[in-house]
Amino acid sequence: MPTIIVIGYRDDLDRAVQRRGLEPHYIVQTPVSSLKGRSFTCVSDMENVQEVLRAVLSAGLNEVAGVLSVHEMGVFGAAYLRQQLNLPGNKDSKKVLYFRDKYLQKSNLPPEVKRARCRYVTRDTSYPELAAELGEAFVVKPANGAGSLRTNIVRSPEEYAEALKVLPSQSDVEVVAESFVDAPEIFADGIWRNGGLEWYSVSRYHSSPVSAAQGGILACHLLDKRRHPTLFQQAETLLGQVLGTLEAPDCVFHLEAFVEEGGLTFGECAIRLPGGLSPQANNLTFGVDLFDVEISLALGEEPTGIPVGGTPDRLHGYVLLRRSDSGKLTQEDFERRFALDEIKYASSPDAPPGPYGSVGHAMVSDPDELELEKKVEEIVQFNEVG
Repeated sequence: MPTIIVIGYRDDLDRAVQRRGLEPHYIVQTPVSSLKGRSFTCVSDMENVQEVLRAVLSAGLNEVAGVLSVHEMGVFGAAYLRQQLNLPGNKDSKKVLYFRDKYLQKSNLPPEVKRARCRYVTRDTSYPELAAELGEAFVVKPANGAGSLRTNIVRSPEEYAEALKVLPSQSDVEVVAESFVDAPEIFADGIWRNGGLEWYSVSRYHSSPVSAAQGGILACHLLDKRRHPTLFQQAETLLGQVLGTLEAPDCVFHLEAFVEEGGLTFGECAIRLPGGLSPQANNLTFGVDLFDVEISLALGEEPTGIPVGGTPDRLHGYVLLRRSDSGKLTQEDFERRFALDEIKYASSPDAPPGPYGSVGHAMVSDPDELELEKKVEEIVQFNEVG
């Protein structure tokens, strides 16, 4: 059975790999219970490509067919492994950096792409200097961060000092500050191949990933192209400008943008699988299996099952459920209250939290986007207040 190297771990991708008849070998920083019985190697830092290569070479793997990454922290290492092991897929690790480093990415986009002002900062960069350059409110985050982790909105010298405490490095290129864009966020997930846009969808966050990373609830739903023709055209133009200018390799991508009165303001773009349940929502709505596409690209195969057009019968959305403030909510409470496509909720106080502090998720759908949005908002509110 051919082996595929996977940097990072997620259950849903693991199931997709198994369906393809592949034997995964995982490179992870922290072992999880799901890895029991699986082939894996632990590293202290999956962005340390020397350590990742050592882990792979020492694993004694036979018949390696490809490598892919579960998340952003592994995309550079995946490209480097392809170089060293002569595996299919993108081998240009330099190009990967333009989809990892926020400053490099924004600095290399064409002038017609509206975006936040961005610069590197160090512990010697003062708050007055940044406020004068970026505005009274700005964002401080890792230059190569992911999932809004260690991302802080700063509005005072005191908040700036607190933000730097969790970003203690003296590196000149580890931390960036960006002007704050106060607007609703959307994201586009899709497939870029042969220098062009092959397929994409657009979804809306119910609250920003930053707020979710700081204790809020992450929720989103797919948008109906018939209801938002202008927005979809703006998104398609932006995708071409960003992925084309930065010379994206064949990839599954995830792009975030802010919806402002004058159009879309670019947030950031990653060349990896979308997080949360977005792959499942896209598969249920459009029949596009982004996991399978990602695996095919890693194997150097032609992806299949990508629709040319068509209108979905139902749109899907999801909520990453948190433990309630009361601690008394159960899965049965959600099932009694809502008509759900899928629900998993661990009410035990000992349940380990997942992404964004979640202890479960709810998937919901509707033929009408406005009704779907209402359902998602009601689930979020119920999760918050019970």
